[in-house]
Amino acid sequence: MRKIIMFNRISVDGFFAGPNGEIDWFIADHELDKALHEMGEPGMDSPDTVLLGRVTYQLFESFWPKVAADPESPEEARVIANELNQMTKVVFSKTLKEVSWQNTRLVKGNVIGEVSRLKREKGSDILLFGSGTIVQQLADEGLIDEYLLAVTPVVLGTGKPLFKDVKKLNLKLLETKKFKSGNVLLHYET
Repeated sequence: MRKIIMFNRISVDGFFAGPNGEIDWFIADHELDKALHEMGEPGMDSPDTVLLGRVTYQLFESFWPKVAADPESPEEARVIANELNQMTKVVFSKTLKEVSWQNTRLVKGNVIGEVSRLKREKGSDILLFGSGTIVQQLADEGLIDEYLLAVTPVVLGTGKPLFKDVKKLNLKLLETKKFKSGNVLLHYET
């Protein structure tokens, strides 16, 4: 069975976005990006699929293809961008009419049913980026196997909580990493 590994950036007080969805409080951190990329090697089976909600998809689609094409972008960012371009991207949205990023398919139906089906398929691990409402649904159903949380040293005071209304989860800490930026990466499994 394939594992689902969630990655999200959160504030110290547990928000993945500001009250209006803003993410301008993230601290760009190439050291963190490199660590995330390297973590994929020993513990993960080189993910080949990424799950995204509409908002995260639109942010990624407007950013990563440009990074891949820009020789001035940091090398690690270009590597990540090229990998994302090659991965199968599954976008959950009831409002999008179409998706244009290569290797992307749109799913308008049941998130839980589709993700359960994907987990049963043969293949590599599956990444879940951002997408708070999808994280909440999958966490409640026990479908997320690992949680990677990049804690940014900021208290927002208000915003969109990552685990809003999620049932209690007992997690096992696998590792922590701290970075010069002040970001801290927490890696848990269920």
